[in-house]
Amino acid sequence: MKNNKLVMSLVIMLGIVILAAAAAVFFLMRGQAEGGPKEPGIDEVLESSVDVEEITANLATDDYIRVSFKIQTDSKKAKEELEKRDFQTRNVIIYELSEKKAEDLQGKDGKLLLEDTIKDKLNGVMQEGKVVKVYITEALLQ
Repeated sequence: MKNNKLVMSLVIMLGIVILAAAAAVFFLMRGQAEGGPKEPGIDEVLESSVDVEEITANLATDDYIRVSFKIQTDSKKAKEELEKRDFQTRNVIIYELSEKKAEDLQGKDGKLLLEDTIKDKLNGVMQEGKVVKVYITEALLQ
């Protein structure tokens, strides 16, 4: 009789532990699906972005380009650093543009490649945080 009660108590305890574990897994999985890494809202993007005013540069050919950028960083500290590095930012952009031909910058693929190249070069200069995305906000190729 005592063994029967003991076995029954162990089975009930084991059942409770299994149910608790299942509930914990369920809530953890649900929490990750809802609260997983989210894209920042537009206000957060603007708070951590720097505008690069219009730059006019000669291309590798006889053409030239006028272009403006918005550069998104991963934090306010990175934004502050990038603002201080304005001269280096402009330098990187001018150097990259001077290596391009007009055909390299035409079309979506050319512009995406330029954005990615500038992002990579600026991340090589940054010490606090990093550049997340470079956006071309204005471009005139002549």
